[in-house]
Amino acid sequence: MRKTTKRIGMFSAAVGMFSASLVSAEQLDVEKSSLKFGFIKLTDCAPIVIAKEKGFFEAEGLQVEVIAQPNWKQLLDNVITGELDGAHMLSGQPIAATIGFGTKAHIVTPYTLDLNGNAITVSNAIWEGMQENDEKLQSDTPPHPITADSLKPIVMEAKEEGKKLPMGMVFPVSTHNYEFRYWLAASGIHPGMYTSTDLKGFTDGDIELSTTPPPQMPATLESGKNVAYCVGEPWNQQAVAKGIGVPVVTNYDIWKNNPEKVFGVTKAWSDENPQTLIAVTKALIKAGKWLDATDDKGQLVNRDEACRILSQKNYVGADFDVIKNSMTGFFFFQKTDKRPLPDFNVFFKYHCSYPHYSDGIWFLTQMRRWGQITEAKPASWYHETAKSVYLPEVYRKAADMLVEEGDLTEEDYPVLDYDGYKIPTADFIDGVMYDGKEPIKYLNSHKIGNKDPE
Repeated sequence: MRKTTKRIGMFSAAVGMFSASLVSAEQLDVEKSSLKFGFIKLTDCAPIVIAKEKGFFEAEGLQVEVIAQPNWKQLLDNVITGELDGAHMLSGQPIAATIGFGTKAHIVTPYTLDLNGNAITVSNAIWEGMQENDEKLQSDTPPHPITADSLKPIVMEAKEEGKKLPMGMVFPVSTHNYEFRYWLAASGIHPGMYTSTDLKGFTDGDIELSTTPPPQMPATLESGKNVAYCVGEPWNQQAVAKGIGVPVVTNYDIWKNNPEKVFGVTKAWSDENPQTLIAVTKALIKAGKWLDATDDKGQLVNRDEACRILSQKNYVGADFDVIKNSMTGFFFFQKTDKRPLPDFNVFFKYHCSYPHYSDGIWFLTQMRRWGQITEAKPASWYHETAKSVYLPEVYRKAADMLVEEGDLTEEDYPVLDYDGYKIPTADFIDGVMYDGKEPIKYLNSHKIGNKDPE
């Protein structure tokens, strides 16, 4: 039995370690070797891109084409129809599709692509108003994290004048939607409810939070279509670079080390291609570890190269310097406010790539909190649903093979008796405790949103 203490490995910077893995990888008898994977132009597509560019897919006997998608809906539709074999997905997408919110399809995931990586950016005019409402913000380096308390008077004044301020997030079941709602609600701003007749989620809202594709976010801020947005990188740093807005809070501050994206396939595809899915998961694990590799001083050693790759037009297509801002352990809140954020993007450490059931349950609680799940469900339903989507058994098979091949150690993923539920945490901007084993209690712990009988 392995020690139950979680340890964060210090990874070798030696490129030879990874080159050797390409030679020694034990290739599975895959059912399908030629694959197409989709992604959205965000830096957290990195594990898929790196698995291709560094030869990790090829080492597993896979020829993978990585194809940019125009939006999250089209990406999901293409996975469901078989146009794509799998994809970089929002963590909420497999869960929402499986329970039938939006497009109905059973989607599963063996792998979490990353932690953190998002931020909320406000327009210059909104930031000036927030500064007027809170003198602590009248600084080139104001104290963080910044709550929505100073935003609330601006929101309420606009509402009294018959206007609801427009704000953007990337998709109704995105982490961004739930994080933005969480941040607003923690300061008493009602972000709106979804109902059977209001699929936009505006009902009872103090603001109007609607969908905008990630690459278009800066343009909506510049034009005034949105006065704030929540998005992944590099689109917050782009606002800083262009001087059109101020990121006020990262999702690391809203929920420390929150799950962001997953790799998703249909359940039917998983059933038809079990060995292929293990091989894909092996390659992604190696890519995640490569992305988080550090030297003996704890400095990330491969991120510059990763940023160069991601900056290519066929991948993220943003400037190298913009992508580098957040990917190399720093984040610009303003041009005058560059802060070290070593965990802004996490791809492997903290056992992040393991598909934890409690991660899925958090998203289900948010779907119910804001009305996307229209009726109360028993606690058992939350657990059963998460277990129908997350595939830790596939991850373990892949990881065990990598241990045998010398690419992982047993400390790199959770112990054998791990039940899939992270320890309870209050690392949220409002300090509310989340225990994945008690979803109804957690749902009811918030002042704004649906409440259910325990």
